[in-house]
Amino acid sequence: MLVMSSVSVTMRRPREATEEFGNHSVPAIVEGLLAEAEPSSDIFAVIGTSGGDGGVSELLGLMGDHGLRFYRSDETGRSWGPDGLISRDDLVILKVNCQWDERGGTNTDLLKALIGAILNHPEGFVGEVVVADNGQAQFGAKGGGGSFSWERNNAEDPSQSIERVVASYSASHRVSAYLWDDITARRVREYSEGDLEDGFVVGDVENPRTGVRVSYPKFRTKYGTYVSFKLGVWDPGRGVYDGERLKVLNVPVLKSHRIFGVTASVKSYMGVTSDKLTAQLGVRAHSTVGSGGMGTEMVETRFPTLNILDAIWVNANPLGGPRTPYETATRANIIAASKDPIALDYWASKHILMPQARFKGYSDTSSMDPDNRVKGSFGDWLRRSMEEIKLAGIWATMDEANMNVYVARHGRLEVS
Repeated sequence: MLVMSSVSVTMRRPREATEEFGNHSVPAIVEGLLAEAEPSSDIFAVIGTSGGDGGVSELLGLMGDHGLRFYRSDETGRSWGPDGLISRDDLVILKVNCQWDERGGTNTDLLKALIGAILNHPEGFVGEVVVADNGQAQFGAKGGGGSFSWERNNAEDPSQSIERVVASYSASHRVSAYLWDDITARRVREYSEGDLEDGFVVGDVENPRTGVRVSYPKFRTKYGTYVSFKLGVWDPGRGVYDGERLKVLNVPVLKSHRIFGVTASVKSYMGVTSDKLTAQLGVRAHSTVGSGGMGTEMVETRFPTLNILDAIWVNANPLGGPRTPYETATRANIIAASKDPIALDYWASKHILMPQARFKGYSDTSSMDPDNRVKGSFGDWLRRSMEEIKLAGIWATMDEANMNVYVARHGRLEVS
């Protein structure tokens, strides 16, 4: 049974409350926050959604109500206008999490709804959608990296894999998937250098602040389109890149991480790097997360157009993630979005993940605490990542005085 509601609240201070979801009783954010200073970052959250029940439409509407329109269009409406994010002919990469099965990967109900939303562009979508990630061809649920065809998935129907979601659209739309694991050990040059082979481009030098050697995929889609994650869509006939046509929607799942505390929007960019190639060259990309390397990766490749955080099921065990079996996950029924990945990760860890952990009986949540400044902690590396982003001239914040949090209640979800 789903009771629909679309009430948006914007209050001065957030507080924790308890939401009843059938047999699950979990803490949830029910109030928003207004920034006390400018500049500010906007965070949009929808409570009471299972991902495939209309929550995405609610999220896009909430964004539009507060000035962030999802669709770029000559006409103006609630979710579309000349300043919108996604044009009708864009190539949109949906960067998901796929290295782990069960609740460790991006919710596929949410993914399906997001693809549907893109295809539902008010001017008629004629571009491409590519679901992608790099599970690094190592570690993960079965030790071999990521997969788009896990038997056990994060969805109401556990058999609904990413592969099945893509197949449900690909017969009538230009929707495909590319598992970058398949090319993660192949170093290539850019298209402009005469190299048309799929693989990873790796920078020549390490960043002096974070130590990361920036790397990113370049690949040909199922429909023959050449894509450089950094430079954009390549036109081999004209020999030019179209950087404006390439948009990245960063769609990670919110969960704990036994090494780095929390994995969310920023840590998700490990799936843009090649850990294997950078390791061969002296410094593994993964080892630079703690020094802010993913902030460098974001600004020196392609910054996400929008971050959409899957907090439908989360891993609230401070030392349990990133692997998240069904029996250890906690249902929070929240999705949240922001153009600022730092603000989103700060807010979500503090107001979703930590309350969930306390509710589950974990007394020590310091590893998840974004205000923890101990060297190597989540709060420390998130701040270092923020500094990299700000050095590139992009606004980001970890100060709640500079955050607007807009909240909509989608409905009450009865879970059996």
